[in-house]
Amino acid sequence: MKKLLVLLLLGSTYAYGQRNFTIDETVFGPGKFAPKNLFGQKWVKGTDAFSHIDSTFQTLVIRSNKDNWQSKPLTSVTELQLALSKILPGEKFNLRSFPTQYVWVDANTLAFNINGEKNTYRIAYNIANKEANLNSTVPNNASNTEYSTSNRQTAYLNGNNIEIITATGKRIEVTKDTIDGIVNGSENTHRQEFGINKGMWWSPDDQKLLYYRKDETMVSKYPLPQWNTRVATVKDIRYPMAGMKNEEVTLNIFNTQTNEYITLQTGAQKEQYLTIATWDPNNDYVYVGVLNRGQDHLKLNKYNAKTGELVKTLFEEKSDSWVEPQKQLIFTPNNAQQFLYQTDKDGYNQLYLYDTQGSLIRKLGYNSVIVIDFQGFDHKGTKAYYTGATNNGLERHLFEVELKTGKTTQLTKINGTHNAAVSESGNYILDQYSNLSTPNKIQVLSKKDDKTTNILTANNPFTSQINLPRIEFKTFVSPDGQTPLNARITYPTNFDSSKKYPVMLYLYGGSHAQLVTDKWLGGVGYFDLYMAQNGYLVFTLDNRGSDARGRDFTRVTHRNLGEAEMADQLVGIEYLKSLPYVDSNNMGIFGWSYGGFMTTSLMTKHNNIFKAAVAGGPVMDWKYYEAMYGERYMDTPQENPEGYKKTSLLNKADKLNGHLLIIHGAQDPVVVQQHSMDFVEQCIKAGKQVDYFLYPTHEHNVSGKDRIHMYDKIAKYFDIHLKK
Repeated sequence: MKKLLVLLLLGSTYAYGQRNFTIDETVFGPGKFAPKNLFGQKWVKGTDAFSHIDSTFQTLVIRSNKDNWQSKPLTSVTELQLALSKILPGEKFNLRSFPTQYVWVDANTLAFNINGEKNTYRIAYNIANKEANLNSTVPNNASNTEYSTSNRQTAYLNGNNIEIITATGKRIEVTKDTIDGIVNGSENTHRQEFGINKGMWWSPDDQKLLYYRKDETMVSKYPLPQWNTRVATVKDIRYPMAGMKNEEVTLNIFNTQTNEYITLQTGAQKEQYLTIATWDPNNDYVYVGVLNRGQDHLKLNKYNAKTGELVKTLFEEKSDSWVEPQKQLIFTPNNAQQFLYQTDKDGYNQLYLYDTQGSLIRKLGYNSVIVIDFQGFDHKGTKAYYTGATNNGLERHLFEVELKTGKTTQLTKINGTHNAAVSESGNYILDQYSNLSTPNKIQVLSKKDDKTTNILTANNPFTSQINLPRIEFKTFVSPDGQTPLNARITYPTNFDSSKKYPVMLYLYGGSHAQLVTDKWLGGVGYFDLYMAQNGYLVFTLDNRGSDARGRDFTRVTHRNLGEAEMADQLVGIEYLKSLPYVDSNNMGIFGWSYGGFMTTSLMTKHNNIFKAAVAGGPVMDWKYYEAMYGERYMDTPQENPEGYKKTSLLNKADKLNGHLLIIHGAQDPVVVQQHSMDFVEQCIKAGKQVDYFLYPTHEHNVSGKDRIHMYDKIAKYFDIHLKK
C-alpha cells in the first residue's frame, strides 16, 4: 500500500437523541431539520444597512449599525398586496410570503417579480410611500425571462423563439423560426457547459439584445419512450454524442430602436463553442470566448456591436488538455477599458486584470486560493471581493484584493464555509457560515475595528430528537505520493470499536463536484446518515478529478477517465480494510451518474473488494455521452480510440463480480438509458447476473416522493447482501 497519511481534521460527537431517521426523512429531512436561518438578506444599495425577511415571512426588516443591528420593520405582505391591487385591480395574487428574490434599485426602491393568475409582473416598489409601479408584464408560460438594466424591457422565450415586451407594453417577435431544431435564446445552448446559464443579454443601455441562435438540425435525434398513453409514443431529443455532428451556434444582436439584426462574425468553424459573452459598459462592443471543438484553444475576441465585425483577438489560451472558460468578463466600475478575467492557466482559477487591448495589467491571484464566486467591487472601484476555496478545497472564505497592487486580504477567519458580502462602503461584512460543528451562524463584521456583532446562531436542530452519527474528516495521500485527498467517515450510531460493521462507500468522483466540505454535517447527505443509523460505516473520498483543487488535480484524468480516480479511491479502501471494526467481507458501494460509472468500474476492474453495489444513471461507455462534456475529458473516439476502449465498461461485463443493482430513469436526457441497457446485454452474453430497476417517468435524477422509493430500494439491497 502506498504511503498513507491519516489526519483527523475535525471529529464531532453529538449527543444521542430519541430516534433514527425514517426512510421518508432521507428526502424531506433537509427541510424538516434545517437549521434556523434568515432569508433574502441583502445590503441596501448606497447604505451600510441590510435587509431580510422576518421569521414569519410576512415582513421585510432592516438592520443597521445606528440601531445596533436590531431589526426594524420596513414593509409587509399586507402593504404590498394593497399596493399591487391599486395598479393591477383586475389581477389576483396569492402572496404567501414577502418576495425573497428582490433587488435594491436604490435606498428606497425594490424590484422583484410577482406571479398573478394571468401574468407575471416586474414590480418596482417604494418602501417609503408603499407604492408599486409596473415595469413589465410577461405571460405566465414565458421562460428564460431576462429584464433589461432599467427593468423597463423584458425578453423571454415563447417556445423556441424570443419575444420582447417594451416599456410601453408593445410585444415584439424578435425571432420567428418554425423549423424543428432551431432554438433561440436558450440557456441550454452548448448543453449548459462553459458556465452557460442564460441565452440572452441586454446591453447596458437597454436598446440591444444579444442572443444565441442554436441550429441542431444536423444533430441526431434520440428517442425517449413515453408510456402515458395506451399505445406508447416517442419523444425525440437532440443528443450530440462524442465524435458525432454537433450543434452550430451563432450570436446575434437585435436593436429594439431600429428593428435591425446583426450576426457576430465568429468565423467559419461552425462546431465551435461561443462562451462568456459580455457587453462592454459603453454598449459598443461584445466580447466572446471562441473555443474550438477540441476545447484546447480559446480566443478572446472583441466584436463591433453595430456591424458584428471582429475588432481584435485580445489574447489566446491553449492547453495540452483542455481550456474551460466559465465566467463572463467583469468590467471595473470606474474604467471601461479594464476588466477581470478568470482562468486556471497558472494552476488555479484566479482573477487577471486586463485592458481592452488584451494587455495583462496584473495577476490578482493569491497563493493557491481558487476563486469560486466573484462578489463585487467597493464603491470606489479600487477593490474587488470574491469567495475563494482554501485548505485544500475544504473551506470557503471571503477575500479582498486591491486592483492597483494585487494586495490580498482574507476577510473571514473562522474555519468553515462562508457566504459573505461587503456593504457598498466597504465598512461592514455580512457573514453567514457553518462548519462541521456549527449549524449556521450569521454575523456582521466591522472592517474598521474588527468588531463582530452576532445576528443569528442556530442551535443543533437534531438535539433531543435524532440519534445523529459521529462524523470525521480524514486526509489521505494520493498514489502520486504528494497530493492530499479529503475524505469523510460517518460512523454507525452507538458505535462500538469492538464490533465489526459493514461499509457503504458513497462516491461521485467527477469534475465540478465536491462531496467533502467543512460545512454543517461535512456535506453528508441524509441517506448516508440513515445508513449509518442502520449499522453501516459510510465513507466518502474526493479523488483527483473532483472540484476546487486546481488545474493539475483535475487534468490528471485527461483521455483516461476513471483510472486516477479509482487509484485514489483504493487508498481510502485499503485504509478501511485495515480498521479492526470494518467488516471487509461486507463492503458496498453506491454512486450516481459519474459515480455510477465509478461504481461499475470498481466492480469490474477491481472486482474482489465489494460484495454489493448500486450504480444509478451510470455512464458505461463515453462514446454514448454528449460531445461537450465527453470530448473535453476524452477527446473524440476517433482521436482517442484506446482511451475509449480502456474506459468502456461494456467490454468488461464478464469481469463483474458481486451483486450489482443498476437504476436508471427512462427519460434521462443526460446519461441516456442506452448505457445501462447495453451493459445489461453484455452481462447476459457473459452469463453474469445483474439487477436492474427502471423509473419510467424520471430523468437523470429520481425526484419527489419517488426518491423515497429509490432510497428504500437501495437500503434494502445493501441489507440483503451485506447483513446476512
